[in-house]
Amino acid sequence: MALVLVGINHTTANIALREKVAFPPEIVGEALSQVRGLDGIDEVVLVSTCNRTEIYLNYETENGDEGSGSVGAQNRVLIERQQSVIAWLAGYHQLDANELTESTYFFGDKDVVRHLMKVSCGLDSMVLGEPQILGQIKSAFAVSQDLSLVGAALGRAFQGAFSIAKEVRTDTAIGENPVSVAYAAVTLAERIFSDLSSLSVLLIGAGRTIELVARHLVDKGAAEITVANRTLDNALELAAKFDAHGSLLSDIPERLISADIVVSSTNSQLPLLGKGAVESALKERKHKPMLLIDLAVPRDIEEEVGEIADAYLYSVDDISDVIEDNVKSRAEAAAQAESIIERGVEEYLKQLRSLTAVATLRAFREKADSIRDQELQRALKALEKGDSADAVLESLARAITNKLTHAPSVQMKKASSEGRDELLQLTQELFDLGEDEQD
Repeated sequence: MALVLVGINHTTANIALREKVAFPPEIVGEALSQVRGLDGIDEVVLVSTCNRTEIYLNYETENGDEGSGSVGAQNRVLIERQQSVIAWLAGYHQLDANELTESTYFFGDKDVVRHLMKVSCGLDSMVLGEPQILGQIKSAFAVSQDLSLVGAALGRAFQGAFSIAKEVRTDTAIGENPVSVAYAAVTLAERIFSDLSSLSVLLIGAGRTIELVARHLVDKGAAEITVANRTLDNALELAAKFDAHGSLLSDIPERLISADIVVSSTNSQLPLLGKGAVESALKERKHKPMLLIDLAVPRDIEEEVGEIADAYLYSVDDISDVIEDNVKSRAEAAAQAESIIERGVEEYLKQLRSLTAVATLRAFREKADSIRDQELQRALKALEKGDSADAVLESLARAITNKLTHAPSVQMKKASSEGRDELLQLTQELFDLGEDEQD
C-alpha cells in the first residue's frame, strides 16, 4: 500500500487558478477513470470544491517494494508519482504543468491520512470548522465507491476520517458558532448596508450554500428574496422554505434591476452574469449601488463587473477578512480537534501495523506448514521402507527443527557481525529467550 495525495487549495492558489482545475459533477466519473488508468494506481478519490481540488490515490506495490531501498530511491518514486498526476491534471485542463507544480501540495502515507482528517473536520477550510466539507468528501468517496475505484486502503483512510470528524463535532465546540462562507457573505452584506429588511436580494443557484445564505438572510431580517435557478422546480422548492420568490436564470436581467444584493453559487463552468447585464441594470436603477457576492468556483460573475462604478463585487477569496473575525472563538476547539486527529492517525497506524503483522504471521505459518508437510512425507516413505519408527521420528523432529531455525540463525549471525544488536534483542523478545536459553 502506498497512499499519495496531490492537491491545490485556497492557501496555495488564487481563485483564478482554482477555478481552472475544478471538476464539475458531470465530468468527475470520466476524470476518475482516466486517473485510474495512470501507471500503478489501484484506487482513486477526487475531491473538488470551491476551495480545493484533491486527488487521493493508492498505488499498487509488489514484493514489498514500499519501504525498501534507500530513502533517496523512495523519494524519487514519490516525486515521479507527483509529477505523473500533475502532468495528467495539467493535460486534462490544458494548463501549464509548471504553474500547477508551484501551487500544489503533496503528501504520502500517514500524512495523507492526517490531511484527510483535518479537511474532514474543517480545520483546513477557509472557514475554520466549516461543516459542509464533510458532506462533500463523503459524496466524493461515494462516487468512487459506485465506480469500484475504492479498495481497502483508501476505504480504511476515509472511514477513519469520517469517524474522527464525527468525534470532533461531538466532543469540541468547533461547530457551535455560525461561521461559514454563507454566513460570512451575509455578514459582509450586513456590514455594508446595516439594515437588510428593506433590501431586495437575488440568490443565484439552489444548492446547499445558497440555502444557508437564505437562512442567514432571513435570520438577519431580509424579507424580499428571489431564488433564480436553471430548473424552476428547484428554485420554487427552495424559495418556499423562506417565503421567497422562484425564478429561472433567464429572468436574471429583469430581476437585477430591483436587486440590491446578489449572491451566487452554482456549478456552472461559465459565468452566468456578465458586465453588460450589470451595467444595464444599474442604469435602470439610476446607479443605486449593488453588492454582488460570488461564492462559486469557477466564478459565476465576470471579473470585469468589479470595474463598474456602483457595483461592488466580492469573490469567495475576498471575504476571508470577514471569516477571520468570526473564527477566533473556534481557536481552542481547533486545538482540541488537532489532538483528536493525532490520536486518530496513531490509531490508523496501529491498525495498519496490525494488518502487516497478520500478513507476516500468515506467511510464517505457511512456511512452517510447508516444512512440516515435506518432512512428514519423507518420514512416511522411510516407514514404508521399513526403517525404525524411533529413528524416523527422531529424524523428523531434527529436520523440522533445523529447517525452522536455519534462516533465523543465518540472519542473527549476519546481524551480530554488522553490530545490529537491536535485531538480537528483538529475537530474544520474539522467542521469549531468557538468560538460561542464551547460555
